[in-house]
Amino acid sequence: MISFKINKKQKSFNGDPTTPLLWVIRDQLQLTGTKFGCGIGACGACTVHVDGKAVRSCTTPISQIQNQNITTIEGLADKDKLTPVQQAWIDEDVPQCGYCQAGQIMAATVFLQKNPSPTDQQIKQEMTNICRCGTYVRIRKAIHKAADLIAQERQNG
Repeated sequence: MISFKINKKQKSFNGDPTTPLLWVIRDQLQLTGTKFGCGIGACGACTVHVDGKAVRSCTTPISQIQNQNITTIEGLADKDKLTPVQQAWIDEDVPQCGYCQAGQIMAATVFLQKNPSPTDQQIKQEMTNICRCGTYVRIRKAIHKAADLIAQERQNG
């Protein structure tokens, strides 16, 4: 039995320990915001947070998350209050088809925790998630906006 917390709720999985975390999230826990993209960890559509780190869930065996804390896109907001990254994504009208955007948001959230004031070059280098619609310009703009929103929140206490 593998025990973990997901979106602050204690859960367990009693199946094949090599099952990818993605399929436990989607099929067992019915949290479908995390998407399947490539299945090899290259595209980032499946990005979730595991103990605060951005992780590609399609290549992470469930056995590796014993006693860890997972956050999916469904658990990112604080009840009805969106995070600065989520709000910036809306304000900048980032999604086109939207399929990759949960993973993009999850990756950007961790990225901004490590680099609160990134340059365009740093965003390009660190944000390795793929967007088939090519919304990279809007993604960069939203990351800058989110950085500004986070800075404002810190100033206002």
